[in-house]
Amino acid sequence: MSEKVQTLHPDPTKKGVNIDKDKYEFIREKVLKIIKDHQPLTPTDLFEHMSRLESEFDGKIGWYTMSLKLDLEARNAIKHDRKSRMITLL
Repeated sequence: MSEKVQTLHPDPTKKGVNIDKDKYEFIREKVLKIIKDHQPLTPTDLFEHMSRLESEFDGKIGWYTMSLKLDLEARNAIKHDRKSRMITLL
């Protein structure tokens, strides 16, 4: 059985999900690099960049990207300004 990571959610009333640690690390690394290289960017921009990595990933990359985006928000690694719709590193 592979090691799991419990993600966090920026809304404290909602619960994160359990993700295989290898998948968590892969998506986390890619999301942070994309945001660093292209900030500020919208969630749509982030998903477009991530979709180019589908051949490197076993799973639904969009679902994992959303889960990790929320997790990174909750861990104060990124900021998603809901008014401007822009995502940046903190």
